[in-house]
Amino acid sequence: MSRLSTKSIALASDHAGFILKEKILFYLKKLKIKTFDLGTFSEDRVDYPDNAKKLALFLKKKKSLTGILICGSGIGVSIAANRFKGIRAAICNDKKSAFLARKHNNANILCMGARLINLKNAQKVVNIFMGTSFEGGRHLKRIKKLDI
Repeated sequence: MSRLSTKSIALASDHAGFILKEKILFYLKKLKIKTFDLGTFSEDRVDYPDNAKKLALFLKKKKSLTGILICGSGIGVSIAANRFKGIRAAICNDKKSAFLARKHNNANILCMGARLINLKNAQKVVNIFMGTSFEGGRHLKRIKKLDI
């Protein structure tokens, strides 16, 4: 298991991602990672843009935090979160995409699809995403172009 480089992680989901979010929360707490659960808090139907917005705004206030968003596919929460300046939400349902999202794109939100990834792989993706640092260099110039 890789060592997570972050000390605090904010999480949110819609109803489709609720169960996976709860399991990831439990996993992170076992690793003694401070978590902020921004909802949803049940499997009752909610609109994914609402909780993606809540997490994006939370991260904008607490710039040192990283976030995890989960919906059925990861796509909806990714689209919703990426509407906010300074947010770089990446859909990662495998280790390679999680590594590159952090290393080259300095992603600050990991998005996963609860219908596309199992718990064991989700934990691996979380480990890679949270344990990988931004490379900077040539990638920094590109990242700056995102916030126009």
